[in-house]
Amino acid sequence: MKFLKKVLKIIVLLSVLLCAAYLGYSKYNTPKYSGEFEIEQLSNIVNVYFDNNGVPHINAQNQKDAYIALGYLHAQDRLWQMELIRRIAPGRLSEIFGKDLLKTDVFFAGLGIEEAAEQTIQNLDKNAEFYQLTQAYLDGINQYIANGKTPLEFSLVGIEKEKYTLKDIYNVFGYMSFSFAVAHKTDPLLTEIKEKLGEPYLNELLGSFSENLTINRMDSVSKINANFSKSVSAMIDNMPVAPLIGSNSWVIGADKTKNGKVIFANDPHIGFSQPSVWYQNHIKTPNFEVYGFNIALMPFPLLGHNKRYAYGLTMLANDDLNFYTEENNSNNSSEYKTLQGYKTYKMVTKTIKIKDDVDTTFQVKVSKHGPIMNGLITHLKNEKPIAMHWLYTQLENEMLEVSHGISHSKSITDFQHSVSKIHAPGLNVMYGDAEDNIAWFASAKLYQLRDSLSTKTYLNGASGDDEITEILDFSENPKSINPKWNYVYSANHQPDTVRGKLYPGYYQPENRSKRIVSLLKDKNDFTKLDVAEMMYDVTSSVDHFIANDLLKNVIKSDLSASEKQAFSILEKWQGDYLKTSIAPTIYNRFLFEFLKNTYKDELGDGFELFINSQLQDQVLRTQINRENSVWWDDITTTNTTETKQEIITKAYQNAIAFLQKQLGGNIESWTWNSVISVEYEHAIGKAGGLLRSFFNVGPFETIGGNEVINNQIFKLDSTGVYKVTAGPSTRRVVDFSDVENSLSIIPTGQSGNVFSEYYQDQTHKYLEGKFIPMQLNESEIIKSKNLLILRPKD
Repeated sequence: MKFLKKVLKIIVLLSVLLCAAYLGYSKYNTPKYSGEFEIEQLSNIVNVYFDNNGVPHINAQNQKDAYIALGYLHAQDRLWQMELIRRIAPGRLSEIFGKDLLKTDVFFAGLGIEEAAEQTIQNLDKNAEFYQLTQAYLDGINQYIANGKTPLEFSLVGIEKEKYTLKDIYNVFGYMSFSFAVAHKTDPLLTEIKEKLGEPYLNELLGSFSENLTINRMDSVSKINANFSKSVSAMIDNMPVAPLIGSNSWVIGADKTKNGKVIFANDPHIGFSQPSVWYQNHIKTPNFEVYGFNIALMPFPLLGHNKRYAYGLTMLANDDLNFYTEENNSNNSSEYKTLQGYKTYKMVTKTIKIKDDVDTTFQVKVSKHGPIMNGLITHLKNEKPIAMHWLYTQLENEMLEVSHGISHSKSITDFQHSVSKIHAPGLNVMYGDAEDNIAWFASAKLYQLRDSLSTKTYLNGASGDDEITEILDFSENPKSINPKWNYVYSANHQPDTVRGKLYPGYYQPENRSKRIVSLLKDKNDFTKLDVAEMMYDVTSSVDHFIANDLLKNVIKSDLSASEKQAFSILEKWQGDYLKTSIAPTIYNRFLFEFLKNTYKDELGDGFELFINSQLQDQVLRTQINRENSVWWDDITTTNTTETKQEIITKAYQNAIAFLQKQLGGNIESWTWNSVISVEYEHAIGKAGGLLRSFFNVGPFETIGGNEVINNQIFKLDSTGVYKVTAGPSTRRVVDFSDVENSLSIIPTGQSGNVFSEYYQDQTHKYLEGKFIPMQLNESEIIKSKNLLILRPKD
């Protein structure tokens, strides 16, 4: 008995000591939100008021001091995030995570982002304000590295802090631009469909095939491997940093609002992660003010507002990345064919450092079109070299100057001049101001190819016929400034014509844009709260119509009683994705089975990639309504040709059988919240176990679904479980009738430090569609309990 008591005392003592050690360590590593300390290079005292959500309000006497402070504060809350994002473009993730990310490192290191950054930096005006303020921001980060606490993650993965440079910032721009691109996921797959299945299959996907056709049944089909597209898609999906995807934005003119002033709304859709993508901050000096949302390692906000104007963005989704097949010299593989004769490939040597393993050195071949993918993508089996031509690395890069310009504009004319310099990624830039101006700009370097040439499949690099013939002037880009209907909007949909033709790209279907217009067009008394509620809308403008298009083709006489009950529920659906809704559970499984029965027999390994692409989204309704299609026939069956009705009926019955097995026989229990969830994953929390519960935020139930305004993005697959991986990375509402109390929210919290009280304090508000204020009123800001004073160091 005495022995047991002794053991218990020891256990209790150890537990107390461990708790004390944890509390001490967590307190030591918590970011500093009050007090004072000295910082070098400051010319005056900087006062930083942290509001109730951990947002720093930086009051400085000049912008240089403000940006030094911003760099320091950004680093103390987000240094781990900065470290991850700066390592992507140069291929340095394997140094942290080992050989599992070697393929990713080889791919990104070979894209030419680093080389383009070096060239851009050489040509920068070192006396320009954007350059000087960027260096001030970097100085603040590096002072934190030298004097601040080391994040827990650095210790867990065993890396040292390193200083940051301007090249790191441009590498982030490069990764951001690439994550916006879509061509690398679809063009190789479409080329394979064209080469292995034939033109009829490709043309139906691209919408150019006649409705009246005779199917010439194939007796054999080459297997679709989709190695290129699958490899790139998998690398993006498994990145420890969230990819950028899409977005909503609308700006309502003064004549359509209750208080007679512009209301601005924006919610960029980005892969969910922890920490959240955006770092909120408010800078104020005697001659400058901005409340901004910054990506890690970006000194100037891509989203922002002040008392004069607001701006934001969505993805344009124009085609700025093409693939060319080169033709090697049969006598010398280091040369490739051009119109001017054979040219020698440029060879770039790269070395990847790998944690707990030997370094890997490889060479990248580069043609005039860009790097050759064959050596960068594992399992890419193609006899001809495939070069990636990407406007981001091919044209002059002014993105740092652009981000400074849009956050420092004096007028709408000044703002338009800045966005005209965007080359890639293509962005829909949204604008509204206190003078009642509203605007949308399709901002990118658009280009022309010869007539009838499609960029959706590989181009011929040797002939000279498939080259870009012209880069268009920005004046020809689609735009809308103060339209008579009193609103502008963007949801990644097809923009208006360029030179009389729709500009090619990878645009999202009409779902979100149609819903936005339906809510905007007839109402003329919008308030801030109306717009906030609209941002949380979960009604699809299209899905219930698609469901009924499918149901019309189900042979109802073949259905069982339970199948008829589910049919009735889906038939009456109005497109809502609420937690208690049953129809979206039925619809999404029915959709998967329909796509599986229609495409999987031909697409093989490329099936899941295709069904989760915007290409499938765009062609879906057209395909359902085609009476005749090469895709209806199941090529795995012999001596029979399936009809559309047979394919769709089988899909419906398979869907109901699956749901009965997954969720039980009581259809009333098939609610949407039983199959959908969201978890905000930390790069280290992905390892699972205790690390998951410590670093990750969630999982949680949620509402919404694919392509509703509250866009909760998930992949369709065989599991029947929908794990949301992306969605609104912030929701912002700026009302110029009450601009000092505009609204925002982010998915988790302001800090990336797990010990901070602001690590996940916004999560439940975000999930419930609530907002926090974006404070601009100085008299309110200075009431904060947390004042951090930064003094110049002698």
